[in-house]
Amino acid sequence: MFLAAAAGHSQIWDVLFQLVILLASALTIGMLFERFGQSAILGYLLAGMFLGPGVFNLVSEESGVPVIAELGVSMLLFAIGLEFSARRLFGLGPAAIYGGTFQVAGTLGIAALICLAFGAEGKTALAFGCAVALSSTACVLRVLTDRSELEAVHGRTALGILLLQDVAVVPLVLFVTMLGGEGSLVEVGIGLLKAAGLIIALVTGFLLLARYVLPYIMRELSLARDRELLVLLSVVLAIGSAIAAHKLGLSPALGAFMAGMMLAETPFATQIRSDIGGLRIIFITLFFASVGMLGDPVWIASNWLPVLGVTCLLMVGKAAIVTVVGLIFRLPFCHAFAAGVVLAQVGEFGVIIAGAAQSTDLINDHLFRLLVSSTLATLFITPFLIRVALPLGKKIQSLINRSRETVGELEDLGEIKEKRELVFIIGFGPSGQRVAEDLKDHPEVSPLIIDMRQNNIDLARSMGHRAVLGDAGCVDFLIHHGISNARAIVVTIPDPRTATRIVESVRNLNKEVSIVARARYHMFVDDLEKAGATIAVDEEYLTGQRLREAMSAMLTPGVEEH
Repeated sequence: MFLAAAAGHSQIWDVLFQLVILLASALTIGMLFERFGQSAILGYLLAGMFLGPGVFNLVSEESGVPVIAELGVSMLLFAIGLEFSARRLFGLGPAAIYGGTFQVAGTLGIAALICLAFGAEGKTALAFGCAVALSSTACVLRVLTDRSELEAVHGRTALGILLLQDVAVVPLVLFVTMLGGEGSLVEVGIGLLKAAGLIIALVTGFLLLARYVLPYIMRELSLARDRELLVLLSVVLAIGSAIAAHKLGLSPALGAFMAGMMLAETPFATQIRSDIGGLRIIFITLFFASVGMLGDPVWIASNWLPVLGVTCLLMVGKAAIVTVVGLIFRLPFCHAFAAGVVLAQVGEFGVIIAGAAQSTDLINDHLFRLLVSSTLATLFITPFLIRVALPLGKKIQSLINRSRETVGELEDLGEIKEKRELVFIIGFGPSGQRVAEDLKDHPEVSPLIIDMRQNNIDLARSMGHRAVLGDAGCVDFLIHHGISNARAIVVTIPDPRTATRIVESVRNLNKEVSIVARARYHMFVDDLEKAGATIAVDEEYLTGQRLREAMSAMLTPGVEEH
């Protein structure tokens, strides 16, 4: 018994060792890519490729690392769900929702027809089409978020299509699994209906939980008092919902996304997203590294010509299909084209579908390796393509219209948003209220109130101001609410240490913004200025000055204080 326990402990330490090696390699290579202005995701993929069984075999597929990495996708989808409540999801528009359906069906059908033209069997062609129909949610959203393009027209369109693709993962996997069996088309249809029923049951369960259980829990929590409990609640919901979906035979990522959408209806959504950021980053890094482990550089080098051909065919074809879908739904060409380029890669779930097809002999080993290698190639190229997607779309648009005025009318909504003069007011006590009141005389300014107390947020909204609940010291929170576009920041927090932390966070994210900070005591003025405050308002000095003026007025004959 003791030997068995010791063996179990040894396996745990082996897994932890492999995790550390993988994370350290991802950190090192990711830093090199960031140093030269490239996406760190490329470093994560390379780390997995070199440490995996294809090269050094320091991290094996049986180690449990890929299983842990699957949580990364779930955490990412959970965070996305926090961004998009049900109302906002449907607000993405028909180009995203219905367009996503057309994109999946169109890509699947065209890819299958091309495979048939090359002599593949019918079931193999359909399985290949299912595998390449999906794009990479993890890669695309990570890069779009880093570039602050998620709210742009092409970003919103890409997001809507990606979410529809995530919903389609379950029926596609079931469809491929059933194709590999001996069942008839009728049995395949029955299986798909069963999957649809399970999804409806899962959604119903989440709705009941959101309506009858979560409101009570949220009333008992206070953001300022129970921060740790809020984080624990979000982690339990994210991982618990993923496990529940897995037990039902559905995609764990889909379950986590639904849980995130459920929490998005609460005022804590943005803060939760900030608080779980560190945990999500670790899981996402492991996920990309585990995808890289599937690559075999030796095999790719020996078959570089087929890999290059399939990669080009996939990316050009998928970009063209998404562009056509965008044009059908009346998107301007530049945004339809940009969305197509953004979604031109084959996603991580495509590898899972390909693995299911290989296990049932629908796809042979050579075709599986070719598909995985091409998928990795598209993922490597994606960060570069996203960077040039919109500028290239606008350039092509200008050539089509041959008119600068037309291009100006089609300017990206995300860029229009950046031109607004945004002012953050952090803290909505008496001082913050006075600042907000004075800003009403400046219609060109759009103030945003940030506070950690719900009653202050309610007060600000009742006065007609935009207001959000959260901690302004969290980097992710500030990025989410557009700190890079802010013209000025006013920090009215009385606690000097909290105010200093907020000023440091703001200054690290925006070097040019003007920061006016309240210094409750004279001794903290230097700390605020060193942290990056443009002006530190010395409350003790101003109070002393006001007291002196009052006393002088009282002692001067014939002068009354007003």
